[in-house]
Amino acid sequence: MPSILSQEQVVQFHQDGLVIVRGLFDPEETALLRRAMEEDPQVRDHILDRLDANGAATRISLWNRAGDSVYGLAARCERVVDTMAALLGGPVYHFQSKLTAKEPLVGGAWEWHQDYGYWYHNGCLFPHLASIMLALDRTTRDNGCLQLVRGSNRLGRIDHVPIEGSKDQVVADPARMAHLTKSLDIVYAELEPGDAVIFHCNTLHQSAQNRSPNRRWTFLACYNRVDNDTVIRDHGRYYVPLETVPDGAIKAAGLKFASGAEDFTSKPFVPKVRESA
Repeated sequence: MPSILSQEQVVQFHQDGLVIVRGLFDPEETALLRRAMEEDPQVRDHILDRLDANGAATRISLWNRAGDSVYGLAARCERVVDTMAALLGGPVYHFQSKLTAKEPLVGGAWEWHQDYGYWYHNGCLFPHLASIMLALDRTTRDNGCLQLVRGSNRLGRIDHVPIEGSKDQVVADPARMAHLTKSLDIVYAELEPGDAVIFHCNTLHQSAQNRSPNRRWTFLACYNRVDNDTVIRDHGRYYVPLETVPDGAIKAAGLKFASGAEDFTSKPFVPKVRESA
């Protein structure tokens, strides 16, 4: 099927580095995905705490393959894969998926970064990657919704440096970020369950700690263009053919859990970067 985006939304993605899609998944599909994230033993057993500079944690679970689970089918369904291929300009493969779980009152922050600031070190030569983040809960400014710098996809890759007090994250050069956030708009991705935001791998983004009484869980699927396959093979994010499924496959599968093909990761990838000059 063709991209679900209008021509105006495609232009917006390339200009702004992001586009918000309302109601990408309907309530039944979203409920299945939410329950899978809550109940699947493989997701639960691979939960990792990713600490911010203040020691607060975002709970994450990461896997490299899109299998036959309900969330694997969501990452392989035509409306998602064909849209990502259209935005990236060619056939894509599934690069990674993850759950990000900010729990009420204690959920940690993500500092300013580009995904390509990480994925460059996985051996992706070009920034031909993008992510789609689906809201499983209502996401607001109060519970730490994603913040994205409009137009930062056109900056190129920015140097990332270690964060003092955190071994789990790196941060886009703070001196440069101070100028960028003064000259470019920040978009708050406030979403209802089933809404999604699609963003380019060079789009700068962060999220604040969750100090609200409301949980903020999201499901992300990331895609790389096939002709941009990684030149490094010491991780599981290299090209594996992606078989798309009809959009109806999600509901047809029901609450289907991981089958063992997902290649869950046991620790988050943090690139070794130099201190800023």
